[in-house]
Amino acid sequence: MGSGKIKMLPVLVITMILLLGSVFLGRYPSPFVTRLSDMMGDSLVRQVILDIRIPRIIMAFMAGMVLAASGTVFQMIFRNPLVDAGFLGVSGGAAFGASLGIVILGGGIPAIQGAAALFAFSGLGLSWFIATRIKFGDWVLRLLLSGIAVSAMFASGTGLLKYLADPLRELPELTFWLLGGLWGITWPDILQVAAVCLPCLLVIYLFRWRLNLLSMQDETIFSLVAHASLERLLLLLTAVLATSAVVCKTGQVGWVGLIVPHMARRLCGSDAQTALPVSLLLGGFFLLFCDDMSRTLLSGEIPLGILTSFIGAGLFLALLMNRRFALKRG
Repeated sequence: MGSGKIKMLPVLVITMILLLGSVFLGRYPSPFVTRLSDMMGDSLVRQVILDIRIPRIIMAFMAGMVLAASGTVFQMIFRNPLVDAGFLGVSGGAAFGASLGIVILGGGIPAIQGAAALFAFSGLGLSWFIATRIKFGDWVLRLLLSGIAVSAMFASGTGLLKYLADPLRELPELTFWLLGGLWGITWPDILQVAAVCLPCLLVIYLFRWRLNLLSMQDETIFSLVAHASLERLLLLLTAVLATSAVVCKTGQVGWVGLIVPHMARRLCGSDAQTALPVSLLLGGFFLLFCDDMSRTLLSGEIPLGILTSFIGAGLFLALLMNRRFALKRG
């Protein structure tokens, strides 16, 4: 058994403990911890756990896995350790689409989710198109610069929609969506997201060994991989599709796709065959841990995006200040 697999076992054990322990965390019927006696003796407590708490736990863990896996794919394919969906117009496009659904298209769930998914793909496609028209730098630099510009344009569009939104009805919904959160998650939501995300995660997992090849220089890739462009496009589309499905339900949740792949590589090395599974576990753990805090610490729920940004930025700074840390490519 390789050293990477050995290091994955503690991560798996700790993750399973958190998954089980999260069922007992909440503010009803008493703050912080729900006693087993309350679960056994109160039907309302059982209903809260089965219909509210467990779907939320599953969604948090699945969303964390998707964002971490997508971040790993983006960082390895673009050979840039500072890339995630937010840098390529995907998250910005999804945020603009959801804002458009809330303010212009009536605010229905299908309108919000459909517009978010459409503009998430549009963000990556527009970044790709602009990158092909830039005349300087290598492909990775051109795509990154175009992604930053596209994200800025979508951000300005989202700001305009916030200005136009009804301050009593639409603006609060739009603000809470942009801050990110898992309130209101139901079992049908789980099924909808799982129907998209689980096949995407399976494709990414099965192609994890190809990520090692696709993270090499272009000249090397095309000498080793017969259909490198198709494989790269398949992985990118899969990552964007899964990310858009998650963002439709969770809102904007930052830093997961950026910091978790770094932590996975720091733990088990840069080989995607072990780094990707560890990244999946760490992503689920990280987002579930943040969500547990968001619904437990205060009587009012803390928006999830605030906690992921605060904790993720702190972890990133800690890694940067570690002398043994290096921004490893792929």
